[in-house]
Amino acid sequence: MADTSPPNRPGRPRAWLIAIGVIASGLLLASLAVGVVRDPPQPASPLLGKPAPDFRLTALDGSTVDLAGLRGRPVIVNFWASWCVPCREEAPLLRRVQEEYRDRDLVVLGVIFEDSPENARAFMQRYDQRYPGLLDPDGRTAVDYGVFGIPETYFVRRDGIVTYKQTGAITWEVLSREAEVISR
Repeated sequence: MADTSPPNRPGRPRAWLIAIGVIASGLLLASLAVGVVRDPPQPASPLLGKPAPDFRLTALDGSTVDLAGLRGRPVIVNFWASWCVPCREEAPLLRRVQEEYRDRDLVVLGVIFEDSPENARAFMQRYDQRYPGLLDPDGRTAVDYGVFGIPETYFVRRDGIVTYKQTGAITWEVLSREAEVISR
C-alpha cells in the first residue's frame, strides 16, 4: 500500500507548534500584565525591627543633625538626589507628611545621596522642602542603611527601631500609614 500522507516540508512548523507558541506567548503577556499593575514587593531589610544606625551629618544650612539626639521622636529618613526622577515625585509628599504630623513631633530628614550641595540646595528650594537636607559626603550613612538605589525611605519609631523600608518612590497611602505607625 502506498503512503498517501502529505510530504513533510522542511521550514514549515506544524499547527500544534504554532498553537503552543501562541498559548505560551499569551501566558507570558498575562503574567507581565499582572506584574505591571501590582506594587512590586519591597525587598527585605536587615534593619527592620532593629535600631536605626546612628549618624551625625551636616545639613545644607551648616547645622548638625545627630539621629541619636532625636530619640523620643518619630523620624522618617529619606535618601534622595536632585537627579533622581522619582525623588521629584515624592518631594511634595514628604513636605506634606512633615506638615500634617508636626503636632506629633514627626521629623523628616533628607539624606543627600551622591549629589552636590549646590544641586541639592536648588532641589530643596524648588520643591519647598522645609526639613534638613543632610550631606553624606563619603556615603557612609547610605552604606550603614544598606541603600541600594534611591529613593529609599526608612521609618523609625520613637524608641529608635526601624519599622518599615520603602524602596522607590513612596505613595501618600504608604507614607501616611507608616507615619501613623511610628507616631503612636
